[in-house]
Amino acid sequence: MKLSIIGTGYVGLTTGACFAEVGHEVTCVDNNQEKVDMLLAGQIPIYEPGLEEIVKKNVAAGRLKFTTSTADGVRDGEVVFIAVPTPPQADGSVDLSFIEKVAREIAESLKPEYGFKVIVDKSTVPVKTGQKVGETVRRYAPEGVEFSVASNPEFLREGCAVDDLLNPDRIVFGVDNEKAADLMRRIYSPFNAPVLVTDIESAELIKHAANSFLALKISYINAVARVCEKSGADIEKVAEGIGMDERIGRRFLNAGLGYGGSCFPKDVKAFIAISESLGYPFELLKQVEQINDDQRKLFLDRIREKLWVLQEKKIALWGLAFKQNTDDVRESVAIKLANDMLKEGAKVTGWDPQGMETAKRFGNLGEGFTYGDDMYSCLDGAEVLIIGTEWPEFANADLEEIKKRMRNPLVFDGRNLMEPENMAAAGIEYYSIGR
Repeated sequence: MKLSIIGTGYVGLTTGACFAEVGHEVTCVDNNQEKVDMLLAGQIPIYEPGLEEIVKKNVAAGRLKFTTSTADGVRDGEVVFIAVPTPPQADGSVDLSFIEKVAREIAESLKPEYGFKVIVDKSTVPVKTGQKVGETVRRYAPEGVEFSVASNPEFLREGCAVDDLLNPDRIVFGVDNEKAADLMRRIYSPFNAPVLVTDIESAELIKHAANSFLALKISYINAVARVCEKSGADIEKVAEGIGMDERIGRRFLNAGLGYGGSCFPKDVKAFIAISESLGYPFELLKQVEQINDDQRKLFLDRIREKLWVLQEKKIALWGLAFKQNTDDVRESVAIKLANDMLKEGAKVTGWDPQGMETAKRFGNLGEGFTYGDDMYSCLDGAEVLIIGTEWPEFANADLEEIKKRMRNPLVFDGRNLMEPENMAAAGIEYYSIGR
């Protein structure tokens, strides 16, 4: 099929590349000419395992094109996906100005001779956004055009998004007529996954509800970890026992510093705001947020207990990205923790396998922060090492090198990567979460 995607951010670019990989002809539209030129040259602006290879492959094969022209995208695509940012506003609600702008541009580019088009919200949007998109297109489109609006939420995990798209665990789309449903089924026919067809409003709610539930699991296990610390229990064993129940499952039951990134914090806030706008105060999700915020503060309290005063203390920080296998530093708990310590006068040196450049550009790290040349150089003369991101490099670190380089062999592991027994045997004072 011929598909178009408006927006080549994380979701749009990965979706477009994977659609091309299974044989569709894809036109990706972005209003940034520099970015389009970069993508046409086979270079990508983000780190995502496997993505660069399939972009280069499908550009070379002619299945993946990039342009700045929305009109060309609307002309070429049987189905036009909207994959533009939906950033949070100060009150937690979603800024839909990018969606509205693109809906207008699509409408103004439609022509009756193009035939029936499906306009699909791929961005994560509040329930009833599809109605607004439809109204906007009808308002600005010329007479005689045929179109339908659909919702097709993405379920990508940064760090394994290519595999998530090529081997999805489910495909969800919401439509209001069978003609649109048939086109959506054709798009996804190369993918081997269960397909759920719903009304548009249900599809829109599924993404916010799913991400909020996963955030709830993380906050729940972190709350249980606090009970473990007070009782002497081991959160890893408790989580394993809970996760063996097939109704619950082990995934997302990892105690640590809490969730971050571009999705969970934004989507939880948005779902709270959506629910309140509909007349339901979602108090449970407010507690999920509170537990998540408190987790970092409690971790910092424990560091203060050991160091007494943070001012002038040299602190090493392993991890800047919000999770492993990505360079994304948006809402990174590690960076928030670094800024907390910098405000108290600490001198923090950080390192990350992929997140160094994005941290320099977007991390907004405060005065007193420096970047290490490698993971071990950060440790030279440090009084404490903090592990903030769950990179495998950190889990496999040379314990003798840690002990040799640090002023005091003291480690605070915010991701429970190390084994307490191994740390004790190496002569390193070690603190983790819930153990």
